[in-house]
Amino acid sequence: MYDLIIAGGGTAGCACAYTAGKLGLKTLIVEKKSFLGGSITASLVIPAMKTSDNAINTDFFNKLYLELEAIGGAVTYIDGNKGWFNPELVKITLDKMLTEAGVDILFESTIEKIEEKLSSYIVTIESDNTIFGTTELSHPIETKYLVDATGDAKICEKLNCEKLNSKTETQPANLRFIMSGVNVKEFSDWIIEFDKDRNVTTSFTKDGNIYLSTAYTWDTDRHWALAPIFKRAAEEGILTNEDCNYFQIFSVAGTPDSIAFNAPRLLKYSSLSEAYIKGRASILRISKFCRTYLKGFENSYISNISNSLGVRVSTRIKGQYVYSANDLRSGKKFKHPIVKSNYPIDVHSAQKNSSVLEKVSQEYELPIESLIVKDNLFVIGRCISADFEAQGALRIIPSCFSMGEGLAKFLASNINL
Repeated sequence: MYDLIIAGGGTAGCACAYTAGKLGLKTLIVEKKSFLGGSITASLVIPAMKTSDNAINTDFFNKLYLELEAIGGAVTYIDGNKGWFNPELVKITLDKMLTEAGVDILFESTIEKIEEKLSSYIVTIESDNTIFGTTELSHPIETKYLVDATGDAKICEKLNCEKLNSKTETQPANLRFIMSGVNVKEFSDWIIEFDKDRNVTTSFTKDGNIYLSTAYTWDTDRHWALAPIFKRAAEEGILTNEDCNYFQIFSVAGTPDSIAFNAPRLLKYSSLSEAYIKGRASILRISKFCRTYLKGFENSYISNISNSLGVRVSTRIKGQYVYSANDLRSGKKFKHPIVKSNYPIDVHSAQKNSSVLEKVSQEYELPIESLIVKDNLFVIGRCISADFEAQGALRIIPSCFSMGEGLAKFLASNINL
């Protein structure tokens, strides 16, 4: 009998499991991959975006940062953002943190069957044992609370929960990658001189290592210093027009010759298989572009391609409260806030000059009721109960950390009553 079973070991799921374990809840986390971390590790979503200095439920984030910093896997950027993580070291650190918190972990496993009881759930877990060519089903396991942290609302779908989705409310996904063998100092010196806009291109040195960031999009409603270079690459056939739609790069903590790419952003695909095939082909072209046009990349190479797409929005589930963009813009206050943030409404579009990055004038709160689907069933992460625009602001990693941690604290207080 568990107090809590969490489906999904991504950002929200790990924060929830760790906090629950530290608070004495008997906790099991079920993860379909062979490692934890979700968007950070499987999708290479680094760095985590910076949110409010007044954020709440940040104990897990702070602990993760300190553990990573101790092994050279995290750095705080010049804007105060602590989310510059090394994704491979995150895998190791999350194993350590959750194990030390007493959390039971099942990798390469999924919840296949759920039976609802009056005040609990009975779940059957399927584990893939490819070494012996078998698939194993667990004995039914009972839990008081069940948390859907799958990112795609897989548990809520099995329980026929009401969805908030609209086919027109979509954002393009991306397939991130990393290039190594980069002369980062040469590139930093060149890009800082080439692009004078410090809202786009920044660089600083810490402990002898250079950390930098720059970007370009095909949108024409603002000036991009890299625009002429992308235009030339497209004219010369090195890049396609679609390859040029979005480009953002960052240094990687603990790897002084590596650069992480928030690209390519995939615009048109009819299936996940097509998205991966198109994405990897685009990565090859972008890597050639970098070696050809960017100083310091001449001897670089593709060292890592993410295992999973970077998905910005998927199935959203209707909970006790549907959090709205109006709530966000007005800074509406709630009795039991679970997240406090000032991250903008960030909605990517497949159309030129149509993406939205709407800054907010004040901090906003997400209530616990947007995580409660029904008695003993909860949802955390990008599939929370929020409208499309609000979800576009709440989907970032620090907010998902806060959701998981805040939910665990809420459940622990209820169990201890």
